[in-house]
Amino acid sequence: MPDEIDVALVEPRCLAGGGDPSWITVALHQAGGWSYGHDPLMPRVLLSSPDQQALLRLEPDADGPWWRLQHAATDGQRAWSASFGARTPVEIIAGLTDALTVPKTASAADPYEPLHRAGWRTDYAGKAFLSPDGYVRIEHFTHRSDSFWFARAALPTVAHGLIWQAHLSGETPPHLVAGFTRALADDTPLRRDLDPTRIPYYGTPHTRVTRRRVPAATVASALEHRVKDLTARRAGAPPPAPQPPETSPRRTR
Repeated sequence: MPDEIDVALVEPRCLAGGGDPSWITVALHQAGGWSYGHDPLMPRVLLSSPDQQALLRLEPDADGPWWRLQHAATDGQRAWSASFGARTPVEIIAGLTDALTVPKTASAADPYEPLHRAGWRTDYAGKAFLSPDGYVRIEHFTHRSDSFWFARAALPTVAHGLIWQAHLSGETPPHLVAGFTRALADDTPLRRDLDPTRIPYYGTPHTRVTRRRVPAATVASALEHRVKDLTARRAGAPPPAPQPPETSPRRTR
């Protein structure tokens, strides 16, 4: 293995593509104790929470969301669900799934706070939040006793420019919604392979892709370091030391 390799840092993150599903599945299994079933004849992954109350399903669906999370009703908590389209970056989905593996904290319970802090603006009706670049919209719909959160990433200058969308039922615990909005509002570029097929073509005119040389060991151990970090957070222990910093950019496209 070479000492350094080239990677792509993509921003805005909503246009970076789905990424590696193991960022979610391996983290839930190894850091959260979620169990999985295996069916070699079916192109899907099923993960169950340790208490068997939650089920995460990942399967290719040309006409619907690829990620589906369902949680059964418990004492004091109604059943809730969440779903995400195939092109939703795993790092954004992980904002919610990571919150399932660590203790609930009251300070993280306001879904709107990350959006306000990141400078998202409300629409003319004051009902939806829009990202500063205008690519992402999130709204909390309420109707009588029913409600849900709806987020979508789209290119406003392109006809039928929908990239991905996400639905969270209104019963989704606020600290989980806040985990999702925090990851959604984060402006940190997402790391992707330099392979042009790994960066969605539809967003090329709207993305900033920085080519950067990083230590090969940093890339190879990224998921392992993430699992250790989540495991420490779950146990309430100090997180492990951060990974070595990346070097300066070589070329920007």
